[in-house]
Amino acid sequence: MFAEQGFHHATISQVAKEAGVADGTIYLYFKNKADILSHFFSYKTRLVFDRFRGAVDEAENAEDKLRNLIRRHLLEFQRDRNMAVVFQREALLARYVNEEYVKEITKMYLDILEEIIRLGQAEGTIRTGMPSGLVKRYILGAVNEVINTWVVTGGKHDLVEMADPLVALYFEGIGSR
Repeated sequence: MFAEQGFHHATISQVAKEAGVADGTIYLYFKNKADILSHFFSYKTRLVFDRFRGAVDEAENAEDKLRNLIRRHLLEFQRDRNMAVVFQREALLARYVNEEYVKEITKMYLDILEEIIRLGQAEGTIRTGMPSGLVKRYILGAVNEVINTWVVTGGKHDLVEMADPLVALYFEGIGSR
């Protein structure tokens, strides 16, 4: 319902109906809509980040680790368009969730990127001297923009096909010469 109606417009009654329960039953498990959204983020984040970590750990070098992370990120959102809509619309804007929680999600992702950047610098495939915070936000920002465009255009193209061009763009922009 949050993906279809937006958080602000979705009602507890709509959520309950979609879940196949009475309105009052929702309040046995959640305090309010914001609590439902927070639990959604918590649940999905655990699932997705386990998959992110597994994909990164499968690769040996920084470029392949980054490719695996981005490919998995795009795949998870493509598989669940409603999740993509809610994350893009609600989490990134952080209007209705605890800002600390959104910061925690972002930090988890940035920490994975930090590992990849450090490995790439040790390998000589990523320049040293680049502020890692800038590089991490450059990568995350581009991935988020690709997902956002996909969401806004109704998911009309294959999101996962953007992984290789993104990685090529990063390594041409941040790679060592």
